[in-house]
Amino acid sequence: MKKVFFILLAMICVSVSAQDKPHIFLIMTDQQRGDCIGKENSTIITPNLDKLAEDGVWFSNGYSSVPSCTPARAGLLTGMSPWNHGMLGYYKVAEKYKYEMPQMLRDNGYYTIGIGKMHWHPQRNLHGFHQTILDESGRVESDGFESDYRSWFRTQAPQLNPDATGIGWNEHRAGTYVLAENLHPTYWTAQTAIDFVSDYDEDKPLFMKVSFARPHSPYDPPKRFLDMYDGADIPKPYMGDWAGGFANYPEDKDAAFGDYGVEHALNSRRHYYAAITFIDEQIGRFITYLKEKGMYDNALIIFVSDHGDMMGDHNHWRKTYSYEGSTHVPFVLKWPASETASVSVNSELEHPVELRDILPTMLDVADISEVKEMDGKSLMDIVRGDNGWREYIDLEHATTYDKHNYWCALTDGKVKYVWFFRTGDEQLFDLTSDKGEELNLVDNSDYKKVLKIWRRRMLDHLKERGEPYVKKGKLNVFDQNILVSPNYPK
Repeated sequence: MKKVFFILLAMICVSVSAQDKPHIFLIMTDQQRGDCIGKENSTIITPNLDKLAEDGVWFSNGYSSVPSCTPARAGLLTGMSPWNHGMLGYYKVAEKYKYEMPQMLRDNGYYTIGIGKMHWHPQRNLHGFHQTILDESGRVESDGFESDYRSWFRTQAPQLNPDATGIGWNEHRAGTYVLAENLHPTYWTAQTAIDFVSDYDEDKPLFMKVSFARPHSPYDPPKRFLDMYDGADIPKPYMGDWAGGFANYPEDKDAAFGDYGVEHALNSRRHYYAAITFIDEQIGRFITYLKEKGMYDNALIIFVSDHGDMMGDHNHWRKTYSYEGSTHVPFVLKWPASETASVSVNSELEHPVELRDILPTMLDVADISEVKEMDGKSLMDIVRGDNGWREYIDLEHATTYDKHNYWCALTDGKVKYVWFFRTGDEQLFDLTSDKGEELNLVDNSDYKKVLKIWRRRMLDHLKERGEPYVKKGKLNVFDQNILVSPNYPK
């Protein structure tokens, strides 16, 4: 009888312990620039994200190491660097990794659900989630796949076409959404998350990933959001002293390079801003519901994007580039009320942080043992006042769109050094005085010592890889395109 009593007592203790763990919410967008949040840019309207930052902190030097959808999501999933998770460019997220965010949280008592865009392969792969409810922007990459959003749309509006606005997934044209607002995938994603939380009655802490497929093109906000930007002073594209070589590419609606004129870029940006404001409103609805349900105060909430969008900067469009429009992402952290912090809420933090840091942060807050071989670091170390943060972060992307676009970069948020593998070209930018990266300082004698420091850092970063990256102790130029590292899961 005593044995039964102690077993029951142990079960109760485990249950209470599980409930004491904070809920964790990862809210993310697809292709949102780091300068497209109100804390960074007064033109853009994001009051709900700004309020989230006021309840926590925002990192003004947040980055995506491999700035395209799938490799960025691999780093987010695993907490690893590009070389160690294995994706050095746009490829398929592997079916299984040693460390996976949903699985690790599930193994430690969390109920885990992903809502929205995952961009995994196969598309119904769970990576440890108890369930996913998907919107994959119409992509069909697994036999017979139909997203949950598309299935829902057919039941709500069987006579309508979800793609009726007529703009493709990678175009830089823009237009207002032609259907009812509540049919838009942005609205559906937030409502699905709200509905799930409303019905949630498990005795486990909840990990929920809410992943919006916008503002990734199509840039298609409802008209009322576009109207908010009538007369707004939308920033023009940055145009580097080195950007002329990318102006005269064949014109195409989803071109990666080309000068389409300032008005075209401003029109795309206006719609893009409006799409972000639409998402912000939906995030506000979700957060309001968390507060009403009593789940907000003692929750870890992280907001981030997988990468940025060049939006015509330097005659570049979309992503995969080393420049801030592509690599710099919004990065907001609100920690649970149960945590003790040394930094003040509503602080801007300048530490170079990256998507790989999100999983270690979750493990830290959930009191799950640290994984020493994981490359990411817990952001709570910064919040608690630990001064041992990294000096800089690594960025890279294998060849995409054009053979020259194969590079590795390092930045601390103040200086950025870029090395091009195929050509041996270099770029050096002073981001404190030139945030648009319009002036390449490689040949500036005043930056000779700075250039030498960053070249040495790049050599130190790449030397573990050996040839062809480094040869005879020097950075090497080579023609081979290396899409995956030896660490990519077989």
